[in-house]
Amino acid sequence: MQIKVPSNVKLIIEELNKSGFQAYAVGGCVRDSILGRVPGDWDITTSAKPMQVKEIFSRTVDTGIEHGTVTVMIGKEGYEVTTYRIDGEYEDNRHPKSVEFTSNLVEDLKRRDFTINAMAYNDEEGIVDVFEGLKDIERKVIRCVGTPQHRFDEDALRILRAIRFAGQLGFHIEDETREAIIEKAPNLSSISAERIRVELTKLLISKGPDRLIMGYETGITKVVLPEFDLMLETKQNNHHHKYDVGRHSIHSVEEISRMVKEADIDSKHHVILCWTMLLHDVGKPVTKTVDEQGIDHFHGHQIESEKIAKKVLKRLKFDNYTIDMVCRLIRWHDKRYELNEVAMRQTASQIGKDIMDLLFMVQEADVLAQSEDLQEEKLKVLEEAKIIYKGILERKECLTLKELSVNGGDLIALGLKPGKQLGEILNELLQRVLVDPELNKKEVLLSLVDENKLS
Repeated sequence: MQIKVPSNVKLIIEELNKSGFQAYAVGGCVRDSILGRVPGDWDITTSAKPMQVKEIFSRTVDTGIEHGTVTVMIGKEGYEVTTYRIDGEYEDNRHPKSVEFTSNLVEDLKRRDFTINAMAYNDEEGIVDVFEGLKDIERKVIRCVGTPQHRFDEDALRILRAIRFAGQLGFHIEDETREAIIEKAPNLSSISAERIRVELTKLLISKGPDRLIMGYETGITKVVLPEFDLMLETKQNNHHHKYDVGRHSIHSVEEISRMVKEADIDSKHHVILCWTMLLHDVGKPVTKTVDEQGIDHFHGHQIESEKIAKKVLKRLKFDNYTIDMVCRLIRWHDKRYELNEVAMRQTASQIGKDIMDLLFMVQEADVLAQSEDLQEEKLKVLEEAKIIYKGILERKECLTLKELSVNGGDLIALGLKPGKQLGEILNELLQRVLVDPELNKKEVLLSLVDENKLS
């Protein structure tokens, strides 16, 4: 099988070969090429020692030289070149205490996590597949290289990577590997929040976010996202829902990703939307009540969901922008719209013009993951609300203090003193303009202030 290797990668391999060393593209780039996916990056493995790599190439960066990795710069692009190595004992479920360089490619491939990631390639030899990674790709299987318990003892993050790869690739996890995951899942408690966040996010934005349920079944989420366990264990016995809270949330993640593909949404906001959908009902387990008819209610769940989501996102070390956006979207996800222009202007002003389009997507994904009973009616209301809001934007009607035709300076020029009162007057003017956009003219607004016609 031939793989189309980028010219710079081919150049690095050829230069190493010319100097008498073996070299191959290795790992995820080989896997993705076989699957017809575009590799995110290309890693190279070689029999050359780090100092020998540095002698061959004029521009290098010592990115991890103690572990055998040198980044070779070709133009503005960097490519990681790592010496074949055997890892020593692992001290923290993540990093080896020491590494030993070797001239044997198979020894290097042995230390890798899964068979599908333990293949190497160059144009001369083709695919080097010692651990039957090709077969596992054909069978759509995630299987550890060697003994699964050893692989997970070496690096506990591999436990989470297993379900992430299953989600990304649509694969299932081989039985022995799954049993080892169940046994070793508690080791994930030693992994940093940042690394957990990266893996969970990759899973959520993948084509198989439902593999998070496998995380529940194998004890992974009990360690890294215990809130999800409570969600899966919370039934929703009412006419709005057909799934428990956890499965409803996963279905809504699937719906939002489908919508993101159809819209012009960047990757950062795709992440924000997926985490919003996962956590939008995270407060339901603690707000659940059951009435005399046995119907479940979740009054005020959006407020509780926002609070819990904030704790989860902070624990996972998300940036402030993501935390703020997710929490705001969760706070308003259950908003019911009055279908008239005045109410829509007031709502958009209150919620924030910057999130309205995202909020409509969140609400649509939420509805599409509910029962069919009231779905058509809910979607119709949402569509009408979107049409009204679109008209407001097209007419460039004022929704924020920034869009108001007067500012604090204008009021001071009118003779008012700086202070709290200025803000109150500007807010009052905004409320008037939200009711009647025609008032948003400087002279009209100043005359309202001058004539003391504000309440």
